[in-house]
Amino acid sequence: MIRPSHRLSMGLDSPDPNETRFHRLSMEEVLPSKPPAELLPGTLDLLILRTLVRGPHHGYGIAQRVRALSQDVFQVGESSLYPALQRLTLDGYVDAEWGVSENHRRARFYTLTAAGRKRLAAERKEFERVVAAIQLVLNLA
Repeated sequence: MIRPSHRLSMGLDSPDPNETRFHRLSMEEVLPSKPPAELLPGTLDLLILRTLVRGPHHGYGIAQRVRALSQDVFQVGESSLYPALQRLTLDGYVDAEWGVSENHRRARFYTLTAAGRKRLAAERKEFERVVAAIQLVLNLA
């Protein structure tokens, strides 16, 4: 049996019965309110190309930039990002070159090519057309 004075020192009892010492956590406080959203098919290439407009980035930098700009809605995983970068490189939309990252590690840096800029413009135009069509259906249905 724990003596009353010890219960107070351990925080098990409160000297004032109206005082609450502990806060019971709700599920919203324990778990994030919403999981990251899934990207629509075909939008990852668009986001990567758009991210590279501002200059070269390594893969992790691209993922972090997309996450930050989307306010944590999109979290691009390595299993999606690197195959997309490889595909964009093979298609000639992105150049890749080895360099040293901010933390002095070897990293592959990706740069947008002229063909990539054209591809970005075309994909962005198509994406905006599709979004406008979806909005029409949502607003008029």
